[in-house]
Amino acid sequence: MTHHEDESRSKKGKAARRSKVPLLAILPVTVTSLVIGLPFVVGDHPLRWRPGSLEPALVLRDSASDPARTTAHGSPTDPAAGGAEPEKTEQAPPAGPAPKVDKPWKAGMPEWGVQIFWEDKKDRDDAYIENQARRQAAYLVGLKANAVSVSFPFYTEGRTSTKLAAGRGTPTPEHLDTVLRVFHEAGLRTTVRPTLDEAVLVPPEGWRGNIKPTDKDAWFDAYGALLGPYLDVAQRRQAATFVIGTELNSMEGHPGWKGLIAAAEKRFKGEVSYDANWDNYVGGHIDVPVERLGVDAYFPVKVPDDAPVDQLVDGWNAWLDKKSKGPLPRIVLAEAGISAMDGAYYAPGDFYARRKLNPTVQANWYKAVCQVVRERKMTGVYWWSVTFDADPKAAPKEHDSRLNFAGRPDSEREIRACFGSDYAGPGADSTP
Repeated sequence: MTHHEDESRSKKGKAARRSKVPLLAILPVTVTSLVIGLPFVVGDHPLRWRPGSLEPALVLRDSASDPARTTAHGSPTDPAAGGAEPEKTEQAPPAGPAPKVDKPWKAGMPEWGVQIFWEDKKDRDDAYIENQARRQAAYLVGLKANAVSVSFPFYTEGRTSTKLAAGRGTPTPEHLDTVLRVFHEAGLRTTVRPTLDEAVLVPPEGWRGNIKPTDKDAWFDAYGALLGPYLDVAQRRQAATFVIGTELNSMEGHPGWKGLIAAAEKRFKGEVSYDANWDNYVGGHIDVPVERLGVDAYFPVKVPDDAPVDQLVDGWNAWLDKKSKGPLPRIVLAEAGISAMDGAYYAPGDFYARRKLNPTVQANWYKAVCQVVRERKMTGVYWWSVTFDADPKAAPKEHDSRLNFAGRPDSEREIRACFGSDYAGPGADSTP
């Protein structure tokens, strides 16, 4: 979901991809080379330079990334990967019970949600996890959200590896249980979303969408074993959706999905879904046998920073029309967002650049996307993102990702307006 696609060359190759799982295993020299030496981006990932595939039309950077090395989410690099020690922060005072959603989600209603990105840490005890979950739940209810998706990383050993495992940032099933319980108590519709970390895949050329396991059957076996305990927690805590895969382009179409999904449905009685990368969604058939399809939607729109909202809406519709015109009641925007900075319409998911802060760009994008969701009768939208460990009410720091919206008043205003709109959802009568 990360590139500005030049229309004259769109048929010559696949779109570039992106990563939002932190780049934790790349040496500082390598990062510096990528930031300075490559024509960054389009989307939430650098351009993947492949002959005949795409053109580096977007070079808008006016400054390099912050001197401090940061992850894709703008948090300090994990010292275990050779980075600097993270800045210590005070733990917030215990939070009381989170307020409850005014109108809990029911089938047919729109899903007005937020993606919570969560890298767990070994020193986090149960009390911290519960307290932080209550803080996030209170924030989401204040945004008028009725849904939340919990995204967290799992790990592999390389692009060709068949091994998949929980790692340093993967929450334990027990911690996930606590978070889902708190969110459920607040009346939020919950989604569980494990996502393959890309650190060892060596971005930008390597990413979760082009892994090539030497034995795909073994890969699916390992994946099923990894997901099992998390499916059990999702079932126990009455999660509504479990995302069985996210942006695994190169694995789509493999027969292993059928067995994996069948096994998942035995343990989890809710909805099993798959989240496709936006370019793959537009460009072809997503061959994963699930009833629900999410789209990680970062469509580039070629308009200036002061473009009116209706031009952004037109840009989105032009992309969606390539796949299907009219209502899209079975599609949920599993991820949508944009960096709050100049030039971001050309690269909605770009987290590398640190161009001039422009909150209006982000706020107008949110307003436009919400309008598209309503007009196309979509299932809903989940905004990317809020980091689990962050204080959602604090103003973003300079080193934070420009994609963050928490603490940006203009963006929060548009989210509340969107979530508080009178859109009845995809189940409502769509006749004039």
